[in-house]
Amino acid sequence: MEAAFERLQEAVTRAKTIVFFGGAGVSTESGIPDFRSVDGLYNQKYDYPPETILSHSFFLRHTEEFYRFYRDKLLGEAEPNAAHIALAKWEQAGKLNAVITQNIDGLHQKAGSRKVLELHGSVQRNYCLDCGAFYGAEKIAQSKGLPRCDKCGGLIKPDVVLYEESLDSGVMEESVRCIREADMMIIGGTSLAVYPAAGLVHYFRGDTLALINRGETPMDSRADILLHSKIGETLGAIEI
Repeated sequence: MEAAFERLQEAVTRAKTIVFFGGAGVSTESGIPDFRSVDGLYNQKYDYPPETILSHSFFLRHTEEFYRFYRDKLLGEAEPNAAHIALAKWEQAGKLNAVITQNIDGLHQKAGSRKVLELHGSVQRNYCLDCGAFYGAEKIAQSKGLPRCDKCGGLIKPDVVLYEESLDSGVMEESVRCIREADMMIIGGTSLAVYPAAGLVHYFRGDTLALINRGETPMDSRADILLHSKIGETLGAIEI
C-alpha cells in the first residue's frame, strides 16, 4: 500500500492535466450512505427497493412515496471531506481539468470546485414541471406531501437522473472531452458498476490510470496504480 501511494504521489506531481472520476464512495466519508456497500441504501429496509423508488416509473405512479424516501435519504446536511477539498485545491493549482461525478449531493461545489460534471444531476437543483421555475434543495426539504411551485402550483421535480432516464448528452460529451485531454485519470470511490457512466473510463488514452476504491472493481487489472483505501484519506495526503 505504501509503495502504491508513493507511485500515486509521483504520478500526480508529474501530471500536467488530471481528470477525476468519482462515485458514492467519495461522499461516504461525509456521512452520506452509498447504495451497494454493507451499510448502503440497498441493504436497508423499505417497502420498495431504493432502485425501484428512484426510477422514473415509480416517480410517476407513487409520487408521494418517492418524495418521502427522497426527503428522508437524499436530502440532509453534509460537509465536504478531505477528498472534495483536495480536488478543489488541485483545480485551483491548475493540476485538475475536471471532476466527473456520479454523486448528486453538490459537495464538490461546496468545497470550491468549479468544473464539476454531474452525470446524475444534483439535489441542489429542482424545477417546476409546468413553468420551469427553479428551486433549491430547501424547497423540497421544507415541503409536505408533494412539493408545489409558488408561481403556478405545478409539481417540482429534482434535477436528478432517475433510473430509466437518459443521462444529459451535453454532460456526457464534455466528460469524454475532458477525459481524452487528460494525461492522468484518477478513479475514486466507485464500483464502476453503473452504466453508461462507468463506460467513460474507456475513453482515457493518457499515461497513468489510478484507481482508488475500498473494494474490487472490473477495472482493477487495467489500472497503473491501484489502492484499496479510503479516497479522502488518500487524496488528502497527496502533496502538490
